[in-house]
Amino acid sequence: MSASEDLAALLEAVPYARFLGVRLGFEEERLTASLPFAESLIGNPLLPALHGGVIGALLEIAAIGALCAEIGLEPLPKAITFTIEYRRSGRPVATRARASVTKLGRNVANVSANAWQDDETRPIAIAHGHFLLGQARENTQALLKPGP
Repeated sequence: MSASEDLAALLEAVPYARFLGVRLGFEEERLTASLPFAESLIGNPLLPALHGGVIGALLEIAAIGALCAEIGLEPLPKAITFTIEYRRSGRPVATRARASVTKLGRNVANVSANAWQDDETRPIAIAHGHFLLGQARENTQALLKPGP
């Protein structure tokens, strides 16, 4: 499978990414998640500002994308924890996010992600997540299956 096919398969596996209109691609040789602005993404119409859940979803999709770029798509990693620090309001413009895998173990991976709008050095939110990897998930599911 080519890199573009892998990215398309990842977005297919995450229906919320399709609903939001998230796109994955490479910018400056790094996987980047981009979210085009849409009125439906506004959480506070008085400012107006993007909904925090939309920004969080973009960060999580970027994190999963970065992790899948390193370990493959099958099975998708499952979030154990995902902590978001909102730095400033997301304005009604396009938003991008990038993530990097900070530690890759046999069972768990740690990922950091940043979301920004005009200037990558001024993130609107940052996130840190821990993900359960495929083999660990399979082992956990086998332990939880009811016996005969």
